[in-house]
Amino acid sequence: MNSLTVEFDALKMGGEPMSQEKCIDCEATIEVPDDAVDGEIVTCSDCGLDLEVHVSPQGRTLKPLLVAKEDWGE
Repeated sequence: MNSLTVEFDALKMGGEPMSQEKCIDCEATIEVPDDAVDGEIVTCSDCGLDLEVHVSPQGRTLKPLLVAKEDWGE
């Protein structure tokens, strides 16, 4: 029986280039678009943690998304 090898190229298929980062909570692999901008939010598909992309001259990092809660005078 013959085997067939197929190479997938996301750019040729209309997809966008992605890089892989590690979730800081569960260490799952998260795919982040290479053109992600500072402040963009990505979500870990394993644990559901929302992470914010931070872009600096030193590189790109992911940090947990901090949501400010409203103070209802409590």
